Amino acid sequence: MRKYQNITLSLPKELIQKIKHIAVERNTSISALLTSLLEELVNREESYQKVYLQHLKLLEEGFDLGTGGAITWRREDLYERK
Repeated sequence: MRKYQNITLSLPKELIQKIKHIAVERNTSISALLTSLLEELVNREESYQKVYLQHLKLLEEGFDLGTGGAITWRREDLYERK
């Protein structure tokens, strides 16, 4: 069972009125609406962080380019000048 904790928000009255209309249209409460949006935000941030760390690990490990670490070409070979 999830435990809940109350918080106090200070929002402009005009924004609260718009949020109330959205909540009514979605047949939910302002609290449930905000909970859903904040959970979505947290999930996106956690997913981003996970992928970011995975990519950092890949960069640290490097990639096998099949050269065995030896450079077998010259810059001039790659950029043929005419």
